[in-house]
Amino acid sequence: MSISSDSADRQLNVWLVALIAILPVVAASLIGSAVTVPQIPGWYAGLVKPPFNPPNWLFAPVWTVLFALMGLAAFRVLRLPSDRSGRAQTLLAYHVQLALNMLWSCVFFGLNSPAGGLVVIALLLAAMIWTMRCFAGLGDRLSVGLFVPYLAWVSFATLLNASIWWLNR
Repeated sequence: MSISSDSADRQLNVWLVALIAILPVVAASLIGSAVTVPQIPGWYAGLVKPPFNPPNWLFAPVWTVLFALMGLAAFRVLRLPSDRSGRAQTLLAYHVQLALNMLWSCVFFGLNSPAGGLVVIALLLAAMIWTMRCFAGLGDRLSVGLFVPYLAWVSFATLLNASIWWLNR
């Protein structure tokens, strides 16, 4: 009986950890969307954009994948023993970058501020690199890899943000 009870406890623990990993990502995504979506047909549509600006329909599927990858990376760290050296710092770095991700939407779209968005996205890039270094410090190469597409997209978004700021000054 203790073997099946032990197995059930582990399975419950996996689902609880998954929920803990997913909820902040979903919250950041929902808040970011709530601030962004109303601005697209008005303010954002009226901005001059560079020729490499992706079509609006592309952003939602890309961000869905990126948020899923972020959640998986967080799940992997949360599964480590709580006394594991570097775990707490990694979770701090992860949540700082997630908060900056959400803040970018609030500043760029919510405040209609490409200049402010540029400041936040630069901080986001730094926080993402910090997070990836923390993953590497834990020896979690997969989580580092899970952040590579996110880093690539946010690097592109930084160029896009800078271009929008420049074209609309």
